[in-house]
Amino acid sequence: MAKVIFICGKICCGKTTYAHGLCRKNNAVLLSTDELMLAVWGQHCGGKHDEYAAKIQKYLLNKSLEIIASGTDVVLDWGFWQKKQRDSLKEFYKSRNINCEFHCIDVPDEVWRERIKKRNEAVIEDEGIAYFVDENLAAKFESRFEMPTDDEIDVWIKTAD
Repeated sequence: MAKVIFICGKICCGKTTYAHGLCRKNNAVLLSTDELMLAVWGQHCGGKHDEYAAKIQKYLLNKSLEIIASGTDVVLDWGFWQKKQRDSLKEFYKSRNINCEFHCIDVPDEVWRERIKKRNEAVIEDEGIAYFVDENLAAKFESRFEMPTDDEIDVWIKTAD
């Protein structure tokens, strides 16, 4: 039976790169909130960002059920920054007898800041599709991130670079 894999981690820690690798390895479908947000609204959707993200995630949640029913694994690249969301989604899938795994990408702060810098340079050069992350945005997202506990995570990726 197909499963769902959640990719958890701070913004710009390597989740999307890791998720693409999992999709290739497992012949899975990637469902990314950021990918849709950027395709539809671009860099800036202002004060509506959280509202739009919630609507997109609801849509992707339903789409994931269709994909899983077809026998294909799904990788959700949403960040899963808060425990409440992680617990809620785990229950959502388990109540439907769908296996799920949580993978967490954990990088040291200095590596995280370097990745933000590299991403921002790529955004400025119009290479790829990603959010520009200034210091205020990085601080906002860092304050919202609740590091998972060992019992929440099935695969923990700790990287030093």
